[in-house]
Amino acid sequence: MIKFLDLYQINQNHKKDLLNAFERVVDSGWYIMGNELKKFEQEFADYCGVKHCVGVANGLDALILIIRAYKELGIFKDGDEVLVPSNTYIASILAISANNLIPILVEPDILTYNIDVKKIEQSITSKTVAILPVHLYGQLCDMEVISEIAKKYKLKVIEDCAQSHGATNKLGIKAGNFGDAAGFSFYPGKNLGALGDAGAITTSDDHLAETLRALLNYGSHVKYQNKFKGINSRLDELQAALLSVKLAKLDEETEYKRNVAERYLSEIKNSKIILPIVERRESHVWHLFVIRTQDRVSLQNYLTENNIQTVIHYPIPPHKQDAYSEWNNLSYPISEKIHNEVLSLPISPVLSDSDISEIINKLNNYSV
Repeated sequence: MIKFLDLYQINQNHKKDLLNAFERVVDSGWYIMGNELKKFEQEFADYCGVKHCVGVANGLDALILIIRAYKELGIFKDGDEVLVPSNTYIASILAISANNLIPILVEPDILTYNIDVKKIEQSITSKTVAILPVHLYGQLCDMEVISEIAKKYKLKVIEDCAQSHGATNKLGIKAGNFGDAAGFSFYPGKNLGALGDAGAITTSDDHLAETLRALLNYGSHVKYQNKFKGINSRLDELQAALLSVKLAKLDEETEYKRNVAERYLSEIKNSKIILPIVERRESHVWHLFVIRTQDRVSLQNYLTENNIQTVIHYPIPPHKQDAYSEWNNLSYPISEKIHNEVLSLPISPVLSDSDISEIINKLNNYSV
């Protein structure tokens, strides 16, 4: 079976350095908020081109804490609206509603699957305080246009970078350095994956970073002094050390995935399969390679029978989830079409040339 994502093999490629990092942390006797965290935060801030990286427990907490911090700073309040794509993983939306703000869903561009920038302004009201673009599947949104709209209406921009580590625009600006703040996930299956849950926030706003560091640590800047009603969302020393190891190889692994994607794009030739659109090579890091087909069940079964594992990201759009039952009668036809047709192919830095060829061959020979 060609696995969708072979995390065992991916981490085997880093095993020696990961074990060295593990031993270093164990021998240090310091396991929370120490030098390993400071080191990784500085490395990732430098990588993204921002002043601050704030490590947190996971990607959802990263987004929740950004919005929470803006509330503590008096910039957001309960009932304010945040524009977010209707085509996204539910975490992007949960972060808004968890803070008692209102998610306003905006349909995606059918070609890129990212938020349709032409539909943003029509969704802005007097209650809108922010735009939360999601760089879905690893491809940058049109951040130049989004930034112009945000400036025009005096809105904050909070990037969801959970799938876009290292994606770069034509000026060399990376994901996490376009908005006022950005949330990253280091879930094990991400392009930069920890060996457990982990996340981070990037920003160049000193005051925001200071507030975030307190909120994630029980609301405390100084031990036993609590300025806010905070939470515990700390990125621990071990995961920080392991992430430092893997960050050093991130660009190399991303380049490999881009080469895999380019083979798929140039060699898959089947009229039943819609391939993704890439606006610019460096702007996509291929967290996922997502095709569309009207015959998804048939195609997925065919690939499984031919020992090729695939995954659906995501089968049910957020507005059709039980968690948001108040939206269930709403219609977002583009999002619904995408969620009904998408299928993710294997793509990883350990996918062999023969595996890639086999996947392409089977896809080209598929017929209903």
